[in-house]
Amino acid sequence: MTQPVRETGQLVVPVVLAGGSGTRLWPASRPDTPKQLIPLADERTMLRATLDRIEAVPDTAASIVVCNAGHRHVVESQLAGLAHRLILEPLGRNTAPAAAAAALLTQADGDDPVLLVLPADHLIQDEGAFRTAIAVAVVQARGGKLVTFGIVPTDPETGYGYIHRGDRVARGVHTVKAFVEKPDRPAAERYVAGGEHRWNSGMFAFRASTYLTELERFDPQLAAGVRAATTSSNGTITLDRAAWEACPSDSIDYAVMEHTSEAVVVDLDAGWSDVGSWGALWEALPKDDAGNVAVGDTLLHDTRASYVRSENRLVATVGLENIVIVDTADALLVADRSSSQDVKAIVAALIEEGRVEGAKHPGEQRPWGRFDILGMGDGFQVKRIQVDPGARLSLQSHRHRAETWVVIAGTATVTIDESTELLPAGESINIPLGARHRLANDGDDEVVLVEIQLGTYLGEDDITRYEDAYGRS
Repeated sequence: MTQPVRETGQLVVPVVLAGGSGTRLWPASRPDTPKQLIPLADERTMLRATLDRIEAVPDTAASIVVCNAGHRHVVESQLAGLAHRLILEPLGRNTAPAAAAAALLTQADGDDPVLLVLPADHLIQDEGAFRTAIAVAVVQARGGKLVTFGIVPTDPETGYGYIHRGDRVARGVHTVKAFVEKPDRPAAERYVAGGEHRWNSGMFAFRASTYLTELERFDPQLAAGVRAATTSSNGTITLDRAAWEACPSDSIDYAVMEHTSEAVVVDLDAGWSDVGSWGALWEALPKDDAGNVAVGDTLLHDTRASYVRSENRLVATVGLENIVIVDTADALLVADRSSSQDVKAIVAALIEEGRVEGAKHPGEQRPWGRFDILGMGDGFQVKRIQVDPGARLSLQSHRHRAETWVVIAGTATVTIDESTELLPAGESINIPLGARHRLANDGDDEVVLVEIQLGTYLGEDDITRYEDAYGRS
């Protein structure tokens, strides 16, 4: 990160919005682990790639990451080694309240920086062009403008909103004549041919004070709601759940940008994608000679222009074209690539039917590591558990199940009631129903074990915690 300058108001504070659900990238993306928290373009998660990308932006201070409170430990594990602060949302309220909470946090620091507001789930291929556009935007924001980034369109896309550029302000900067909703195909073709429309990226730059002033002018109820929800500012922001839930939900565009006279648009031509569908991801990634994108253990024969992703097992294809295949531990998606935007209809149907596959993966990241469900049936469940070096689970008990642990790798420290012992790889131990127990990894290597649960109820809420290193009740 560039060493920040010392003058008040000259810092740039990245505000990374990481609260979306990403249902159109089901089954890899689900509300419990949405697309910004999984790797899609490379081995990094989308969130981590976003933060790495802005490390080289001049004059930046520690990033503010706005995320769902339920994702706190997952997000913190992905931000290891990066200077950051968190704003934890009790529930999603769209981008306008999130940006306002970040603005209030920076003002509590006694500064009035430029906020660089970025979604955590975008791809940027030309990072040099991205930084150049940011430099232009920061100059405008320091001068009191509210800046949005307009993507130079490459085709008449009907899945994006557009920005109609007005008068030229500076090189690559124009006033905003109008924000345009997602158009039909003929209108999109006119926009692209005319050259004065840009895709609406959902990225912004503005001073904290400028944004708050304009928000209070055009949506005073929303501004008051955010202030009411902000109960403390002491290096972080605590959002009161009741006040945040009562706060109107709105986007920065609708709440402020469509009304203010200070809006300008900065051109951005940097290989941008919002990864709004599997088809969009296919378009954004490098392809083989047959036009395929293959991820994981795959074998493609006579297959063209397709996206094939396997997370667990071999996926083989023969004689396919323009197809999306995404195989996860508990769900398989097969779709025509041109219809991949409609995956959200599958998610809606799953949720309506009460199917867990619509919302959760068969596994979960935890502050101490993660677990994955290997199998389940009437009265039993089998998990694979990974515990990070130096980490430990809570001291806990269960009312409805007993457990058996079989260590696969590393050496586990196991506490059962008043007894503690080391359990090396290849050994097992039984945890009786109701016993207070804890699993810890006091070594330098990861501990991996298989947990076999037997009982009348096997839900994750059958946990009574007595001590916890991560503040969970």
